[in-house]
Amino acid sequence: MKLRALVLAAITALAASGAHAQSISAGFNPRTGDVWVDARLADINHYGARYRDPFVDELVRYHGAPRELVIDLLVNRRWSPGDVYFACALAHIVGRPCRFVVEQYERDRGLGWGELAKRLGIKPGSPEFHRLKRGFVPTYDRWGRAIELDADLERDFPGRGKGKQARGGHGDAKGPSHAGKAHGNGHGRGKGHGGDKGQGGDRGKGKGGGK
Repeated sequence: MKLRALVLAAITALAASGAHAQSISAGFNPRTGDVWVDARLADINHYGARYRDPFVDELVRYHGAPRELVIDLLVNRRWSPGDVYFACALAHIVGRPCRFVVEQYERDRGLGWGELAKRLGIKPGSPEFHRLKRGFVPTYDRWGRAIELDADLERDFPGRGKGKQARGGHGDAKGPSHAGKAHGNGHGRGKGHGGDKGQGGDRGKGKGGGK
């Protein structure tokens, strides 16, 4: 009887988690001014709702966001993960704290991300916006997820093809591949980020933990 109760509780928790992820994804519309970026943010929004730990780790380790801020946005302020990611990605490009971009967005939330990006000097088609788009690729690689590139990014990442991961990537396209581990994905023959003896590209050298 006790075992049955535990199983039912686990099923209920899973169902609630799935419903929460669906509610976050429903109606998400970042309005960045770029169809490809909007689609990636929608995917990240769904991923971040299902796999919070690797999502938070990504923003803290690679976008310089304070962990307490990210948690506060997701839990207390009920921000969508896609919005949190884009706020910190914008901040990283313009060299401002993530908290600054968050405050700007909350002040004029109705304008959408595209308008705020322009105010920060990141206009669609600009070199800064291109850098912003490039940043999605290593994020997906660290999560071990496939990413479909648009024509501009295919020129930057030759050989990746449609929806292909970088060589040296690990995991599948559905779930996080690095929970509890240092990030170790690289790009082709690039250097790995952390891990033992570098889990990056084919001939990459690891930076970080382990020798």
